[in-house]
This record gives sequence, structure tokens and C-alpha cells, in this order.
Amino acid sequence: MAKAIYAGTFDPFTIGHLNVLIEATSLFDKVIVVIADNPDKNRKINSNIMLQAIQQTVLDLPYSNKIAVLKFHGLIADLANKEDVEYLIRGIRNGIDYEYEENLAKINESFGLKTIYIRAGSLSHVSSSMVMELYRYNKEISSYVPKPVLKAIKLDEA
Repeated sequence: MAKAIYAGTFDPFTIGHLNVLIEATSLFDKVIVVIADNPDKNRKINSNIMLQAIQQTVLDLPYSNKIAVLKFHGLIADLANKEDVEYLIRGIRNGIDYEYEENLAKINESFGLKTIYIRAGSLSHVSSSMVMELYRYNKEISSYVPKPVLKAIKLDEA
């Protein structure tokens, strides 16, 4: 059974992330979505709230039985080893993303992990930081995040 990990801070999980996840389910028997702690980033949305929102989002997908969602603190390579996963999924919006991800892929190769890139295509303009900036200035973000995530963002701010 081919398994992959799709890891990110997902702060928040956007329609771009969702698009990558849907594509990944067509390539793998199981996709583990991992909300990863990144000590270099200051979370804007509580990771437990985002975990629940992503779980709710994937329930509506046709292949929800192929998806697991969890939080993890540590090296993704360690989780991949524990879960017997050899593929990492990464979304690519542009050349800048590619350069960054390619450097990570080379490091992950040393742990026996292969990186699969999925292009963002028409959603290349969507980023978590852009969504949160729009939200901070009271702009409409419902076209950029799944409904459960929008609800989570509003709940987390309350």
C-alpha cells in the first residue's frame, strides 16, 4: 500500500492545500495530513482547532477513508519512519516554492524519503499568510478556505 505524508503548518488550511490533498488521494492509497509544529513560525490559529477543522473538511471528500489527519512535533522524517511512509507530498505555487522545497527534498532523500510535487495551478495566488492578512483587515476570505476552516478561524478569534 503506497502511503504519503502531506505536512505543513496549515495556518490556516486553504483551498490550495485542499486541492493538493485531493490530487494526492488520486495518487496514494493513504495520505496522512500532518499539522507540523514549526518553531520558526508563530501560529495564528490554535493547532487543535485547525486539526478539527481539517478533519471536518476531509469528511466531505469522496476518498475521506484514505485520509488521516494528525498533529506532530518533531522531524517529519521520524514520523514517516514510524508510519512506514516513503513519500512526502508538497504543494508548489511558483519557482520560489520550488527552490525551497527542492532543498528540503534533498535533505529528506538522505532519510530515504521521496518528494512528490503537486502544482497549485489556478490556485497559485492563495497562501495562508495572504488569507490571514485579508482576515486581519476584515476582508472576505470564504473563497480561500474550506467552510470548516472559516468557522475555526472565527472561533479561534472569539
